[in-house]
Amino acid sequence: MGREEQTEEREVLDSIFPEEITGATDISDTEYRVSIQLEVTEADEESTESAPILILSVSYPEDYPDVAPRLDLSAPPNAPKHTHLDIQEDKTRLLDGLTATIEENLGMAMVFTLVTTLKDEAELLIQERQQAVQAEKDLEAAEAEAEENRKFEGTKVTRETYLEWSNRFKEEMAEAKKRAEEQREAEEKKKRGGKEEKKMTGRELWESGVATRAFVDEDDDGADALEAMKKLKVEA
Repeated sequence: MGREEQTEEREVLDSIFPEEITGATDISDTEYRVSIQLEVTEADEESTESAPILILSVSYPEDYPDVAPRLDLSAPPNAPKHTHLDIQEDKTRLLDGLTATIEENLGMAMVFTLVTTLKDEAELLIQERQQAVQAEKDLEAAEAEAEENRKFEGTKVTRETYLEWSNRFKEEMAEAKKRAEEQREAEEKKKRGGKEEKKMTGRELWESGVATRAFVDEDDDGADALEAMKKLKVEA
């Protein structure tokens, strides 16, 4: 395509992008810029962020379109940085994304197709980043909800946890039974007042004189002594 055909493509682009294309007077006949307004739906409905604008600079080499046009990408002067698109950082990625389209259209006027492809790729990039941020927020919300729900859940019962609980329960019951038995014995002892009859040993009986007195009776010849001996409680 000669210079005449390049000029013809430029005229077609002027009719397609009457407000977006500039450069006929301030650059040259073979160089111009196309302003590309992206269409972005903000994930956050309260966001007041404006959709970004891309400036695609196009320069025809002499052999265009048999060779690729020279392209560059920039943002409008003083344009605010968009949350999900940094034109300086993303420029290489976006321009590299046009390689396949250029190769498919060599030999034909391709700038309109490049503009359309670039717009789609930039909007897709923003959408992917929005979705990644939303996915992270959803994950954080799900984790917070799960943590809150765990407060109301009991411990899951497994064979090991059941056996542990069963053994601990049996130990606690045995300890409680032992304490109850000790308390019962203590109460019975308290009721008796500690007045249990003390059994004396044979030695204590003899030394105390009880045994000797049992054999002495002023009214009988020993029958009473025998009866007294029967009444004695001797501890072996």
